[in-house]
Amino acid sequence: MLENFLENKPLYYDEIDYTRMPRIYAKIKNRVKIPKIIHLVGTNGKGTTGRFLAAALYSLGFSTGHYTSPHILEFNERIWCNGKNIATPELDKAHKELLQLLSLEDADALSYFEYTTLIALLCYQECDYVVLEAGLGGEYDATAVFDNILTLVTPIDFDHEAFLGTSIKEIATTKLNAVNSAAILALQPHKEVYIVAAEIAAKKSLKIVSFSEYLNAADEKKITHITKELGLAKYLQDNLKLAIAALKFLGIVYEAKNFFHAKLFGRLSKLNENIYLDVGHNTLAASSIAKALQGKKYRLVYNSYRDKNYKEILRILKPIVEEVEIIAVNEERIEESSLLKGTLSDLGMKHSDFSSIDPTQEYLVFGSFSVAETFLRSYYNG
Repeated sequence: MLENFLENKPLYYDEIDYTRMPRIYAKIKNRVKIPKIIHLVGTNGKGTTGRFLAAALYSLGFSTGHYTSPHILEFNERIWCNGKNIATPELDKAHKELLQLLSLEDADALSYFEYTTLIALLCYQECDYVVLEAGLGGEYDATAVFDNILTLVTPIDFDHEAFLGTSIKEIATTKLNAVNSAAILALQPHKEVYIVAAEIAAKKSLKIVSFSEYLNAADEKKITHITKELGLAKYLQDNLKLAIAALKFLGIVYEAKNFFHAKLFGRLSKLNENIYLDVGHNTLAASSIAKALQGKKYRLVYNSYRDKNYKEILRILKPIVEEVEIIAVNEERIEESSLLKGTLSDLGMKHSDFSSIDPTQEYLVFGSFSVAETFLRSYYNG
């Protein structure tokens, strides 16, 4: 079974062999049918943009896959196909097929994400389109080995600096070097991204343009309709616009109704009248959430990985936070509780340990997929 096989692969690495995936994929490339791929890179909004686009394509009659990561509650969430998550028997079938294509040495050598990416492509062989979301990277990401017809670039900001670079210029260069045909840029928070995009476009003779070049007044009217139907926060509208720009690039005519089943869970999702949940885990996500929820105070159910800039994240969220409730997460990458509490004290933020939901209070659950998973298992099983 795939689940048992993946258990032996670590989820995270201190160092990554960037030559491994291209080298191994080259051995099986001619034996795998690859559909039309739309590649998604960026820091925030990849999952939502991908689901908007994939759901619309499926609604329009195209067989469509959407590969996203990580998952919240079950692995199957990563491989969405034609309106639903992949079934476990189909995953196991693809796993057996992949083991027949690869040598045992190569199968063992591939990382969790690399192996999962190849499994997804086997599941998607009969699709018309696949929306393929990069993991943490760009040009060296496992998803970058496949030829694509378009790259969508969501907002680029600081995240995973150990792998991507310590400046916006370095991070943008790594991500935008993944473009191999044409690209559409979402609205970017840093002007350096546009400069890097122009340089790479000129160097490689590529077409890289802003999503605004594809949108007109009729599109804006549809966007307003979709936003109201789905109850989208303002910052999610930019993800929607990028998805619509992709349809326009592809020459596909759409209606607002094609997006009505497109919302991805975990992106400012309302679990109850008093609980918002968001899997954001960096400063850009925190800024978007703080702006979307401004004017009210929430109890923040939170925890963080050690490698995240959680002090800045908490500082950004502070205006909308009444108290921070630290949820215990059983993950080796989670920061030590004493250090997190020390940071909260330094910021002057009231804090306590999370135990249960008070139905009289307003809550925001935020701080990575692990936080979301831990909270949801407690919330639905407790």
